[in-house]
Amino acid sequence: MLRKIGLALVVPAALFAGWWAVTAFGIVQTYQLASPAQVGNELISLAQDGTLAGDVSASVWRVVVGFTCACALACVLGTLVGLSKAAERAIDPTLQAIRAVPSLAWIPLILLWLGIGEAAKITLVGIGAFFPVYVNLVAGIHNVDRKLIEVAEVFGVRGIERARRVIFPAASPSLLVGMRVGFTQAWLFLVAAELIASTKGLGYLLMQGQQITRPDQILVAILLLALCGKLTESGMRAFERRSLRWTDTLGTSS
Repeated sequence: MLRKIGLALVVPAALFAGWWAVTAFGIVQTYQLASPAQVGNELISLAQDGTLAGDVSASVWRVVVGFTCACALACVLGTLVGLSKAAERAIDPTLQAIRAVPSLAWIPLILLWLGIGEAAKITLVGIGAFFPVYVNLVAGIHNVDRKLIEVAEVFGVRGIERARRVIFPAASPSLLVGMRVGFTQAWLFLVAAELIASTKGLGYLLMQGQQITRPDQILVAILLLALCGKLTESGMRAFERRSLRWTDTLGTSS
């Protein structure tokens, strides 16, 4: 365990050392790149006046709600497309076209439809989280071993019961990978979402730092976004390992 933790800290420690060196020795001016001490002081200041808690909680709420709604919709549509050839021909081409649209391109349309409230931000986060879950679930259903289907038919397991007892368990590894990627990607779309007239959130903190030329505040926002994304990814990975104990793969045996 200690060895794993040590290996995981090698790259962050090297990056931190390089960051400290270039600011301490004047290689990069602090108005361009704040020093670790300046970032630490800004983090403490934001925590003490309550700004940090409000921004983090606002961003976490938007990501969780957006991901939950996106995951529910992706599971419904992914199941329909995965199990029905007719549904795949009718739905999948349109979804794949929508998937290719950049996140920022949605902002003007979402503003026209939903205004500048929370619904617009959550919708944009949901768009980012939807496609990894949907694509992986469909792929997982399509890649179910045909022999499992044949065995189920031999034992008279058909229809909804076959989907529940055979197809969904076999596709669950792909679904969980999609959920992990989708949850992490929700944080990527959060910054774009919080450009929509936000007064709270890590994206707002980032934008405010840019407007008032505060590299220390910008770096605080970036580091917190990275930390939240990493905690989300690690939590989903742990849930994935726990849920897939029954599988016999290299990833679940470690």
